[in-house]
Amino acid sequence: MWRNWGRSASSNPTWVARPTTVGEVVDIVKWAGATGLTVKTVGAGHSFTPIAATDGVLLDLGWIEGVVAVDEALGQVTLGAGTNLHQLPDILRPYGLALANMGDIDRQTIAGAISTGTHGTGAGFGGLATQVVGMTLVIGDGSILRVTETKNAELLPAVRLGLGALGVIVDVTLQCVPAYLLSAVERPENLDAVLAEFEQRSTAVDHFEFYWWPHTDAVSTKSNTRLAGDAERAPLHPVGEWWEDRLLSNGALSLMCAVGRIAPSATPAINRLATKLVGNRDFTDYSHRVFVSPRTVRFREMEYAIPRASVPAALRDIRTLIENRGWRISFPIEVRVAAADANWLSTAHGRDAGYIAVHRHYRDDPEEYFRAVEQIMRGYGGRPHWGKLHYQDAGSLAPLYPHFADFVAVRDRLDPGRVFANPYLTRVLGA
Repeated sequence: MWRNWGRSASSNPTWVARPTTVGEVVDIVKWAGATGLTVKTVGAGHSFTPIAATDGVLLDLGWIEGVVAVDEALGQVTLGAGTNLHQLPDILRPYGLALANMGDIDRQTIAGAISTGTHGTGAGFGGLATQVVGMTLVIGDGSILRVTETKNAELLPAVRLGLGALGVIVDVTLQCVPAYLLSAVERPENLDAVLAEFEQRSTAVDHFEFYWWPHTDAVSTKSNTRLAGDAERAPLHPVGEWWEDRLLSNGALSLMCAVGRIAPSATPAINRLATKLVGNRDFTDYSHRVFVSPRTVRFREMEYAIPRASVPAALRDIRTLIENRGWRISFPIEVRVAAADANWLSTAHGRDAGYIAVHRHYRDDPEEYFRAVEQIMRGYGGRPHWGKLHYQDAGSLAPLYPHFADFVAVRDRLDPGRVFANPYLTRVLGA
C-alpha cells in the first residue's frame, strides 16, 4: 500500500517501478500502455489529494535526481525530476544560485511541486512553476518530448503545471537567480489591524505572510526583505531556533492538537497562549533557511486562491463561520500572496492571488470544516490548490480557468489513451 504524508490518500498499485534512467521510464510507459495499465508518478507524497494514487503502475522517480546540466551564463539548472527541494541549496551553492522563491516545506520533489502548483509568498513573485523554462517528458505513447522557450514553446503554459496528466516529467530546467539573503522580521500583531492594511502590508516587503490563530484576535506576521548574497548574516542562535521552530512550533502544536481532541473547550485558551510564545524575532540568513520551516506534525490542508484584494473579507467570513458553528480549531490559518502568472492551470492565472489555507490534524475529520470554508472561497471566485483537499470537479473548475479547454486539448494530444489517468484526474479534468 502507498500512503501520502498527510494520510489522506492511499492506493494499492499492481506494480511499483523505480527506474534509474529515462530509457527505463520509456520502457515502463510503453509496457503499461500495451498491457492496459495506467501509470502514476509519485514524488514525496506531500499532496493531500489522491493525485498520485493508482491501482496500476506506481512510478517512483527517486533515483532520477541531481544535476543534469548547468548553464552558468543564463543561471539555468536542469535537474532530475526526483530531486527533492531540500537538496537544491547544496546543488545550487557552487554556482552562486538560488530559487527566486520557495514555499515553507521543502520535502517535495521538483516535479511534484511544480505539477501541483506549489508556491511561496510574495506579491512580486509567482509560484514555483513560473521558474520553469524547460522540461523533458515521456508522453502517452512512450516517446520523449522536450519543451523549452524555443522548442514546443506553445506547450509551456500547460506542462509547467500539468497535474501529472500530460506525461512523466523526467527533468526540469529552472531559471535561478543569484544567491541572496533574507532579512526576517516576525511579530505578533492584531488581526483586525493587519486586515485593515493588508493590501499595503502584502506589497510593502518582498515576502509577507501571516498566521491567524482561531478564537483569538492575534496573528503572527512574517515580513522578509531580500538582501544581496554578500550581506552580513545574523542567523538565529541554534538554541533559540530549536526552541521556537522545533519545540514550540511543532512539539507544542502536537500537544495542542492532542489536548484539543480530549478537551475541545480548552482550545481557545491554548491558542491565546500560543500567540504569546511564538513569532517575535529578527534574523538574517540564506534565503532557503528563512523560507523553509520544519513540519513534523502531520495534518491535512485545504488552500484556496482568491483575488488578493478579497482576502480581508474572506478571512472575516471564516472567523464568523467558526464562531457561529462553535468549532474548536487548533491549527492556525495561513495567509500568503503571489503575483499573477500565465500558466493555464495556475491558481494565480491572470490575477494577483491571495491564498488562505486551513488545516486540521490528520487524526481529525476535516470535511465539515473544509466544505464550509470552501463555500466561502467559491463565493470569491476561489481556485483550489491542486495538491490540497477540495470538493470540486471539472464542471465547477472549468469556468475558473480561461484556458481549461486548451489544457484538456493538450492532454488529448499527449495522452489520448489516458495512460496517466486516475480517479482524481478524471474528477477534476473530465474523462
